[in-house]
Amino acid sequence: MTVMAPAPIDQQEDEEMLVPQSDLTDNHQPMEVVAQPEAANTVENQPVEDPPSSRFTWRIENFSRLNAKKHYSEVFVVGGYKWRILLFPKGNNVDHLSMYLDVADSASLPYGWSRYAQFSLAVVNQIHNKYSIRKDTQHQFNARESDWGFTSFMPLGELYDPCRGYLVNDTLIVEAEVVVRRIVDYWTYDSKKETGYVGLKNQGATCYMNSLLQTLYHIPYFRKAVYHMPTTENDMPSGSIPLALQSLFYKLQYSDSSVATKELTKSFGWDTHDSFMQHDVQELNRVLCEKLEDKMKGTVVEGTIQQLFEGHHMNYIECINVDYKSTRKESFYDLQLDVKGCHDVYASFDKYVEVERLEGDNKYHAEQYGLQDAKKGVLFIDFPPVLQLQLKRFEYDFMRDTMVKINDRYEFPLQLDLDRDGGKYLSPDADRRVRNLYTLHSVLVHSGGVHGGHYYAFIRPTLSDQWYKFDDERVTKEDMKRALEEQYGGEEELPQTNPGFNNTPFKFTKYSNAYMLVYIRESDKDKIICNVDEKDIAEHLRERLKKEQEEKEHKKKEKAEAHLYTIIKVARDDDLAGQIGKDIYFDLVDHDKVRSFRIQKQITFNVFKEEIAKEFGIPVQFQRFWLWAKRQNHTYRPNRPLTPLEETQSVGTLREVSNKVHNAELRLFLEVELGLDLRPIAPPDKTKEDILLFFKHYNPEKEELRFVGRLFVKSTGKPIEILSKLNKMAGYAPDEEINLYEEIKFEPSVMCEPIDKKITFRASQLEDGDIVCFQKSLPVESTEQFRYPDVPSFLEYVHNRQIVHFRSLEKPKEDDFGLEMSRLYTYDDVVERVAQQLGLNDSSKIRLTSHNCYSQQPKPQPIKYRGVDHLSDMLVHYNQTSDILYYEVLDIPLPELQGLKTLKVAFHHATKDEVVIHTIRLPKQSTVGDVINDLKTKVELSHPDAELRLLEVFYHKIYKIFPPSEKIENINDQYWTLRAEEIPEEEKNLGPNDRLIHVYHFTKETAQNQMQILNFGEPFFLVIHEGETLAEIKVRIQKKLQVPDEDFAKWKFAFLSLGRPEYLQDSDIVSSRFQRRDVYGAWEQYLGLEHSDNAPKRAYAANQNRHTFEKPVKIYN
Repeated sequence: MTVMAPAPIDQQEDEEMLVPQSDLTDNHQPMEVVAQPEAANTVENQPVEDPPSSRFTWRIENFSRLNAKKHYSEVFVVGGYKWRILLFPKGNNVDHLSMYLDVADSASLPYGWSRYAQFSLAVVNQIHNKYSIRKDTQHQFNARESDWGFTSFMPLGELYDPCRGYLVNDTLIVEAEVVVRRIVDYWTYDSKKETGYVGLKNQGATCYMNSLLQTLYHIPYFRKAVYHMPTTENDMPSGSIPLALQSLFYKLQYSDSSVATKELTKSFGWDTHDSFMQHDVQELNRVLCEKLEDKMKGTVVEGTIQQLFEGHHMNYIECINVDYKSTRKESFYDLQLDVKGCHDVYASFDKYVEVERLEGDNKYHAEQYGLQDAKKGVLFIDFPPVLQLQLKRFEYDFMRDTMVKINDRYEFPLQLDLDRDGGKYLSPDADRRVRNLYTLHSVLVHSGGVHGGHYYAFIRPTLSDQWYKFDDERVTKEDMKRALEEQYGGEEELPQTNPGFNNTPFKFTKYSNAYMLVYIRESDKDKIICNVDEKDIAEHLRERLKKEQEEKEHKKKEKAEAHLYTIIKVARDDDLAGQIGKDIYFDLVDHDKVRSFRIQKQITFNVFKEEIAKEFGIPVQFQRFWLWAKRQNHTYRPNRPLTPLEETQSVGTLREVSNKVHNAELRLFLEVELGLDLRPIAPPDKTKEDILLFFKHYNPEKEELRFVGRLFVKSTGKPIEILSKLNKMAGYAPDEEINLYEEIKFEPSVMCEPIDKKITFRASQLEDGDIVCFQKSLPVESTEQFRYPDVPSFLEYVHNRQIVHFRSLEKPKEDDFGLEMSRLYTYDDVVERVAQQLGLNDSSKIRLTSHNCYSQQPKPQPIKYRGVDHLSDMLVHYNQTSDILYYEVLDIPLPELQGLKTLKVAFHHATKDEVVIHTIRLPKQSTVGDVINDLKTKVELSHPDAELRLLEVFYHKIYKIFPPSEKIENINDQYWTLRAEEIPEEEKNLGPNDRLIHVYHFTKETAQNQMQILNFGEPFFLVIHEGETLAEIKVRIQKKLQVPDEDFAKWKFAFLSLGRPEYLQDSDIVSSRFQRRDVYGAWEQYLGLEHSDNAPKRAYAANQNRHTFEKPVKIYN
């Protein structure tokens, strides 16, 4: 699958672009961070035992001193292939580390080589391994794309910050894990022939939709209902969801090759950009079903969606000590099941119906009984015939403030018994006569990471033992192991086979795993897996699709026979008059919009002229054809007439003679002269002295350019001799004063020069096919009343004009207004026009930001004041040009703002439990002391003499107290939080043996059989005295944090060094633990408070990326 976009997941600038490494100034197109067209589709479709694999570790010393733009690792071997890592220490034209896996010997491999690998690249955190950054993908490597990876692997600011632990003693540790898999030949594979089914084409990033559509199609009862939705022959599929879905299903059922989904996405109201966004499958499923449910109302199939997919559960709250119960019935179309902490579907259902106790501070308020201890839970009233289970593979990680994918092992059975254990999932109201035994119908799989990936489905359409894999265009037969066990997720142990590496087996996370399951109830399967044949399909639909198929066959035949034919394109005066000034301004005609003829190559041109006579009503003897020629300056003009000898030749020979550029067309201009009665007459004799000129007329008042005719002139004649003829063409008086210009070229810039009316055409270097533009002569004083008073200025304007779509930076997905501008506008011109549009007097308060064509988001850095020369510079992004700019209206002029540093500071009040974010804006040369003084004027202090300090907080740890003298210019608040707080009195009067220690909250989590420490909450400093016991310190901590006795009694206290807890007893002397002062990073030695994190999440995040959003699924029609 799939190319860009932006992935809809919240991301840094330039997305997580997986691209073939290229200096992006080359003509490579970066690809979206999703699996690739060949890669996803060419994984070998039979189980592979122990695919060749390896882990490679690369230590790079003196990393910050590397001067080369690119840096390669040594070669390592996996699967008999040579690999290496390619790294850009300062980024591949981005402010991120760029890293790729490279085929080391690609230059010497035989023609047509190809290999497929799943791999991950990692930068190891040498302080805390859990903060290592690892990204995974898969790719089919070939000569065109011999490397693949991540242009924006991690921000350089984070990498080079010594506090972070990625670069220790100027050494970077990079790891690669590679699994090589065999490939089958994708191009010759015929899905229909091999399996009886066909796939769906991928539109860009639509594999998530394809897997869902295949699943719905293979529920025959659903397909039948879609066929029976009323549609008419006058409907257009692109405007009708029912017809588009009927058409798609019909083609899936009867076509021999893969089917396109464009009509369907058009019927959703999606533009191309929507198709390149990866949406949430569950959301698409719900929205599509809601739309169909709505469209089925009032038809014979009304209620089908509910009958198939709707179940009901009962939410209840039952008091323990009084007789009171509250229940609420709710319907569902699918169920979301937890994956994390559950080993299989049954464990998830157990968790779903788990009883929650409402007691203590969380008692339930029962109407007449007041606060009561109670039980709260969910039980099922009924399950639907088709049960859709959404597995929660994606979760928000509060620690890392990002979405993560859960790749844990999670099992699902072939048969699912929801009546198990005496019907423990069922409510008392459930109908126990219904047997809730389900059989697995389809498994939808996501392969990849949180920032994108590939979707496909395993389906058994008839519920037989034969499974099929539907992977976009390709359908393959699969065994049950592949469809079930291999999609459980978890880890795969792969033996290490290469000498010279770490030879112990290592575990490789399986990034492909199930995220949606569809089960069909055994008792309903005969009704649901029903027969669907042609009689279920409306006659008009069959006729329409039959016609489409015939057209397709016709085009296919034309394509197959193309080598027997020549396409002849004939331009006439009418084409020039119809196009110039409307579709085109430069040159004479767009050949794609003129009459086209498909003629057998062996037919002579004279025979073709007879066809022209029939088509246009021009007798053969009055036709004269001119060949077009591409000139060195890239213009395209009629060059010379065909000779009588040439007209006796075959059209195939003529095309070869006429066409130096290798396209299959013969392009001609048909010259027809008309007599006084406007009937065709014989063309005049043409000698070498005769020149055919074409004329365009310009009206500066209307800003209009149009074609007015052509003339033969003598090369020795002068323009002055034809002025009366030109005036007649334009409708002017015979003696009107006119100016003449020659349109010479328009690429890369316009060249249009005045013609001297008094010298000969030859002296002016005019020849056959040249274009003369003319206009009325304007008095000097009236030139100012027109925007473009003459032909050159008008053509310059037309060549450079651009409609620019402006969007507010706060709403980066919505066009606000469009302005027509010239690409030559200066920075000042552009902001002036935007200010005018917004009714703003001071254009210096406008700040603009360019558009990233790949991520479809604003670039992270705005355009500096007069930082670019022209509008064209603002619109370019690598080798692409955009027509989008983002604007902000500032409260102060931009030049003034650029001299200032803006910091977001979170102020923590000393006595109140509140945090307020303040934006501090000071001159760049200011110090932290200046920030504190400015902050004092904005915040509420506990007493007038309170002193403040500024801290750097990252992942709930304090990394730094900023000295007041530090310059603010170098402080970066993009990745971590700046926190300001009052300095407690006790810290100001430290005794010689007192210690100031870090105190952090933490909880423990077990992941992949390893215990991890997770910090949360607000870290703080605490003064401890020599000889002070933990019991004494606990009293002070409880008072400081105001924790109730009941909760505080559950807290545990530990000394932590480099992530390892050593639990303390009340009698332990705490200061004795904090003796060493040589620990790297004081934040790695702290007093830990272990308790559950049940505090509400704060509603702020000082370091939020401004472009974080996920586009919801919308079906507009």
